[in-house]
Amino acid sequence: MIGSFRHLAAAAAVLFAAAPALSAQTYPKGGDPRDGLKIGLTDAGVAIQGMRLLGTAPKPAAFDSVRGLTFVNSDLAFRGNLVYQGNFAGFSIWDVSNAAKPKMVSVVPCITSQGDPTIVGSLLFVSAEGGGNRNDCAKGGVKDPADHMAGVRIYDVSNPGKPRLVKNVQTCKGSHTHTLIPHPTDKGIVYLYVSGSQGPRTAMTGCVAGTDPADEANSMYRLDVIKVPLAHPEQAEVVTGARIFTGLAAAPRRGGGAGGRGGAGSGPRNCHDVTSYPAMGLLAGACGSYGLLVDISNPEKPVRLDAVADTNFSLWHTAVFSNDGKKLLFTDEWGGGTQPMCQATSQLEMGGNTVLTIGADRRMTQHAYYKLPTGQSAQENCVSHNGSLVPIPGRDIVVQGWYQGGVNVIDFTDPAKPFEIAYFDRGPIDAPPAAGDTTRGRGTIGGSWGAYWYNGRIYSSEMARGLDILELVPGVHLSANEIAAAKLVMMDEFNPQSQPHVTWPAAFPVVRSYLDQLVRGNGLAAARTTAIGRALTAAEKRGGTARARALNALAVQVDKDVAGASDQARVKAMAGEIRRLARGR
Repeated sequence: MIGSFRHLAAAAAVLFAAAPALSAQTYPKGGDPRDGLKIGLTDAGVAIQGMRLLGTAPKPAAFDSVRGLTFVNSDLAFRGNLVYQGNFAGFSIWDVSNAAKPKMVSVVPCITSQGDPTIVGSLLFVSAEGGGNRNDCAKGGVKDPADHMAGVRIYDVSNPGKPRLVKNVQTCKGSHTHTLIPHPTDKGIVYLYVSGSQGPRTAMTGCVAGTDPADEANSMYRLDVIKVPLAHPEQAEVVTGARIFTGLAAAPRRGGGAGGRGGAGSGPRNCHDVTSYPAMGLLAGACGSYGLLVDISNPEKPVRLDAVADTNFSLWHTAVFSNDGKKLLFTDEWGGGTQPMCQATSQLEMGGNTVLTIGADRRMTQHAYYKLPTGQSAQENCVSHNGSLVPIPGRDIVVQGWYQGGVNVIDFTDPAKPFEIAYFDRGPIDAPPAAGDTTRGRGTIGGSWGAYWYNGRIYSSEMARGLDILELVPGVHLSANEIAAAKLVMMDEFNPQSQPHVTWPAAFPVVRSYLDQLVRGNGLAAARTTAIGRALTAAEKRGGTARARALNALAVQVDKDVAGASDQARVKAMAGEIRRLARGR
C-alpha cells in the first residue's frame, strides 16, 4: 500500500496528499536480457521471455516511412480473423488466419492523425484530429476551413478489400481517441465517446469556447457523444456532451503548479482516453490530471462517481478494469510517448502504471505503482501505454505496450504488488549521436503503441516496424493450464477501449488453472493439491454420468478443504468450477 490519497468527489473543495516515494520497486543493476540489445530498424536485437514471436507483418508501402509521426502505426481493433490497424496516415486491414504469415487485405491512405479504429459489424470508425486532415483524405494540408475534418470517419468495410467512406462526423474538439458504448437496450444503436484535445471549433454551429465548466452551452468541458444508428450510419451525429468534469479543481503537479488543461483554478476539460465496461455500466476516464470513475448506465447522461489525482502522474492516459470490475489499472503517458522516460535515471513512480481498487461505495483507493523493470536507452521513446486483460481464471493479468520499451505482461491480482510475467523487446531503432553532435533532434518514434490479447494471441501495433503477433508460453509465473484456459475465451469482435466481460466455458483447464495457482502460492496443502489433481485426471478419463458423479464427489471433498486452506477464496472458486464442469455448463 502506498501512503495516503484523497478521494475527489463532486465537490470543488478538495484536499490532496503528497505522493510518497515507492520503495517496493527499483531498477536492476544490469544483467537483464533487455540491456544492450543490437540497434536497428529492421534487424534489431530481440529479448523475449514467457512469450514466443509467431509472426511479423511489415508496414505497407503506403506507410513505409519513419518521418516524424506522419506515418506511424497507432491502435488496433479486431473482428473474426481480421485486424484493423490504425495509422496517422490511414489504416490497414490484415487477415491473421495464419499468424506466421499475416496477409494484407487492404490499405487505405487517409491523412487522419491519429487514426485510432473501432469495428462494429461492417462499420469501421476512425479518429481524426489535427489541422492537416481533409474531408477527402488527401495530402497537402487544409487551405479552405470547409475542407477540414476533425472528428470520426465512418467506413463501410463489408468488403474488407474495398473499404468505403460513408460519413465524416465533425466534432467540436476533434477526436484524439474514441470509445464505443452500446445502447443499453437497443442493439441497433451505439455511442462513441469522443476525447478531443483541440480547442472548440467556434466556427461550427453549437461549438462554444466558454470558461465555466458548469455552463451547459460550453463545449470546452465535455466529451462529444456521437449516436450511431448501425443500419443508417450516414445519420450518425453528435447528440450530447458527456459533462463529467464539473466541480473538479485543478490538480497539483510535481514541482508545483496546477494540472488540468483548463489553466489555473480550473480542472480538466478533456480525457486522453476513456475505457468503457458496458457489462458493469462503468467507464474509467484517463483525463490528464485525473483518473475518473463514471456511471454510464445511461450513456446520454453519464454521472461521475469518483476522481483521483496524483502528483506522480504526469498524464492519466488510459485504463483497464479487472474482469470483476473491482480493480483499475491506469497508465501515465509521461513525456507524451515521444520521450525516453524509461531510463535507469527516470523516476520510477512516473511513466508507468498505478493500481486502484473500487469499493462497494464505488470510490477508488490507490495502492501501488508499477513500471517496466529495466532501464531503456536514451534513444528509445518509452512510457506506459495501451493494453488489455489476458483472460486467465482467478487472476488479473494485463498485457501492454511500452513504445520502444516493448511489450510486457504483468499480474496485478494483488493491487499492492504488481509484478512482471513476460516480455518482448527489441533494441533501439537509432544509434546514439556521435560525440559532440548537437544537430540531431529527437530520434525515430517507434515501438509498441498497444498490445492486446485476442483469441489466444497477443497483437502488438509496432509504430515504425509493422504488426507483431505473439503467444504466451508456460513459465514460473504462468502454467500451461492457465494459458489453455485463456485460449478458451473466443470473441467475434474486440475493441480494446470497450472492455468485454469475460466468461469461461466449463472445462478441465479452467479447474486446473485454479489448482496450479494453489500449488504456486501454497494456498492448500501439497497432499491435497496432489490428490485433487489425480482425481481430475481420473474423472477426465470417464464419460457421461460417470464423469459427472466423480466430479460432484470431488467438489464435496474440496468444500471440506476450504477451512484449512490459506487461500480459501481460490479453493471455493475451484469447487464451483468443478461443479460447473460436472453440469457441463
